[in-house]
Amino acid sequence: MAYDIRIMKLVSGDIVIGKYDTEKDSLNDVAVIQTMPTQQGVQMLILPYGYPFEPQFCGSIEGKHFMYRYAEIPDDLEKKYLEAVTQLTVSGGMGKLQFGPMGGAGGSGLIK
Repeated sequence: MAYDIRIMKLVSGDIVIGKYDTEKDSLNDVAVIQTMPTQQGVQMLILPYGYPFEPQFCGSIEGKHFMYRYAEIPDDLEKKYLEAVTQLTVSGGMGKLQFGPMGGAGGSGLIK
């Protein structure tokens, strides 16, 4: 099942990401997006909304609390959110594999 992942800015000023429910106009499994400056640039943290008191991604926020609805979501941010919620790593390079004779030219190099 594909989720409609969206980013919203709340009236409190928090920027959150979650699974959008169009019927209820709400955001489910909500996570807050925090930015933290580092020497390499800016690092984005995705934490459950209400962390540390709510350690699970299970919250819901109604649409009346949305101040701004972002039109687009960066692919890398959506990937990080899905990895955080599911605790699984999303594979990104599977489309680049080339299958052929094992160990020969043009092989994937995965099995020798």
